[in-house]
Amino acid sequence: MIGLNEVSLQRGQKPLLEKANLLVHAGQRVGVIGANGSGKSSLFQLFLGQLHTDHGDVVLPKELRITHMAQEIAHSDRTALDYVLDGDTELRTTEAAIETAHACEDNTALAHALEKLDTIDAHTAPSRAQQMLNGLGFEADDHQRIVNTFSGGWRIRLNLAQALMCPADLMLLDEPTNHLDLDATVWLEQWLLRYQGTLLLISHDRDFLDSVATHIARLHQQQINYYKGNYSAYEHQHAERMAQQQANYEKQQAERAHLQSYINRFKVQATKAKQAQSRIKALARMEDIAPAHIDSPFHFGFSEPPKPSSPLLYLEKASLGYDDKEILNGVDIRIAPGSRIGLLGPNGAGKSTLLKSLVGDLSLREGIRQAGSNLQVGYFAQHQLEALDLSASPITHIQRLSPTTTEQVIRNFLGGFNFHGDVASEAPKYFSGGEKARLALAIVVWERPNLLIMDEPTNHLDLEMCHALTMALQSFSGAMILVSHDRHLLRNSVDEFLLVADGQVEAFDGDLDEYQQWLLKSKRDNSVPKTADNIDVPKVDRKELRRQAAVQRNQLQPMKKKVSKVEAAIESNELELSSIKSKLLDNTIYEVANKEKLQEIMQCQGMLRLQNDRLEEEWMLLHEELEALEQALQV
Repeated sequence: MIGLNEVSLQRGQKPLLEKANLLVHAGQRVGVIGANGSGKSSLFQLFLGQLHTDHGDVVLPKELRITHMAQEIAHSDRTALDYVLDGDTELRTTEAAIETAHACEDNTALAHALEKLDTIDAHTAPSRAQQMLNGLGFEADDHQRIVNTFSGGWRIRLNLAQALMCPADLMLLDEPTNHLDLDATVWLEQWLLRYQGTLLLISHDRDFLDSVATHIARLHQQQINYYKGNYSAYEHQHAERMAQQQANYEKQQAERAHLQSYINRFKVQATKAKQAQSRIKALARMEDIAPAHIDSPFHFGFSEPPKPSSPLLYLEKASLGYDDKEILNGVDIRIAPGSRIGLLGPNGAGKSTLLKSLVGDLSLREGIRQAGSNLQVGYFAQHQLEALDLSASPITHIQRLSPTTTEQVIRNFLGGFNFHGDVASEAPKYFSGGEKARLALAIVVWERPNLLIMDEPTNHLDLEMCHALTMALQSFSGAMILVSHDRHLLRNSVDEFLLVADGQVEAFDGDLDEYQQWLLKSKRDNSVPKTADNIDVPKVDRKELRRQAAVQRNQLQPMKKKVSKVEAAIESNELELSSIKSKLLDNTIYEVANKEKLQEIMQCQGMLRLQNDRLEEEWMLLHEELEALEQALQV
């Protein structure tokens, strides 16, 4: 187990922890939550030994293996694959020991190192690293690219892959989904569910926490409160505590009434049955959890936007891309007033390209972009944070947009984004990423858009701000297009989905659960279907099924032969591997005179193991296909 015992910690003049206690048992997956600046990252630094307590003890078992995701942008001349493999410290240490033993002609040390190499499954390390890179959105061609040639966000992904590669008893992940899109987030979620060690996870993605976390540690008022269950369970427990106070209870009831009113309006307006049902369920959950957030420091909403024309904006027969590279083609989109659209699609499919083209930041290669009269676009993307004037305070940013508005009105507005007092008049050069994101959002809200275009708006925001943004978007009366890996935000904010895949933009007539199934199927098939229609099983009459079964019956025997052939190859390899193992038990093989022979044997062993891995994978695929054929014959 790990934990804190009566720990006090101060950073500068700010106390973060005051005689705080925490006890985490082995195998627990803990979501660490709290406001920006409450000490979440400092808690990780305590466990890593990068910070020391002012009082109390950090409880860590001896020889505990710890891995963590570095937040700094990686700088390296190594290939992406080698950089990820560097995360397996046992592998690299053992490889170094082999080199040293060879150089010193130390046969005993060499034997121990080679035995260690076998123990840690070194022969599977490259394939495991490749799987991580693929899961996190890297293409096969990227594996041999130099780290320094990737953008900052992709290098952070490499840091994550390197952390996952490390064999560890304790894993510390600080906002791992910040630079991931939805398909990579789903992959990471599944990977962490298989992780056998103890996990401490800082995240603002409530669906991610709901899926992964078994416990929640909340940092609040210099204490750490520990809750059993996922994030939703924490919300219910927290709401019950707060409801014990009458004033809080009355606020909770008012919040429920507001959400119920919105749900009733949505039921009347809903047009797509499948997505409407999913959305109504999500809103009902929101009504249930909203009472847990009435003590949030964030309360803001969108003012009524200018009266729009219809359509607000459209693209017709558009080709989108950069220079001579086409990303999307034949794009036809008409955005009507009140549209609430979520963009779905695999990593790199062109979602951000589509947003930039809609905004006008990226010129069309071909086709028509037509904006309606009175169009007022509010655009939020990560580069908006970089465009902030770091020498101008939040008040100054708003004053530049509305010179005649009084400072008090501006201060009242900024207070909803938790910019109070001196903070509202400070230069943002010292702001955290979350504070800069809140300022960029405040500017968008102030501009009263009738078309809101948002690309991953929740990156850098804490959970309370994510909740406030979700609530604000629900009451927004304008049109909206949203790209986000935050499934909770998507479920509660949009009414329809467009799928961006295979160079096309198509309507997706499913919900997010079906989209996740689509993603997993796409990965298994190593291809992306062009439309969401592939989710549904084609309707075929029984006569047609029997005809297909007759065709498949002829294929059954050859398939069985293929399976038998692969099984025989695996058995042959196992016999050779057994023979090699016997040779390695002979001490004379480690003598200097037999150095080349030893290397040849080890190389042969590695090749046979690699072949077996591939054969076993082929056997699984063939066996699944054979089972499918046999089932078809029973129809």
